[in-house]
Amino acid sequence: MNFHLKEIAQAVAPQSHAVLILDQAAWHTSLKLTVPANITIMPLPPRSPELNPVENVWQFIRNTWLSNRIFKTYDDIVDICCHAWNKLIDQPWRIMSLGLRNWAHKS
Repeated sequence: MNFHLKEIAQAVAPQSHAVLILDQAAWHTSLKLTVPANITIMPLPPRSPELNPVENVWQFIRNTWLSNRIFKTYDDIVDICCHAWNKLIDQPWRIMSLGLRNWAHKS
């Protein structure tokens, strides 16, 4: 995560500041995390998937391509997960619909 934050920090325009909204996964909240000066981490409340649309994406991938399977080897896991990811990215409309929140788009 430290390497990831460093890469993000380098991509932030000079004199600008980035706010990263993250769930509370252990690697996002670790005391070993070094947050660059041009980044602020804003944690989401625990157990709030409605605020974190990517949770719906992961759930869709699990339900659609990864559930009820037996993986024989590590390479089998990687291959099947890559296949699932590639199937999903071929469906940008699906990704958009998984991330929509009715309450956020009401006029």
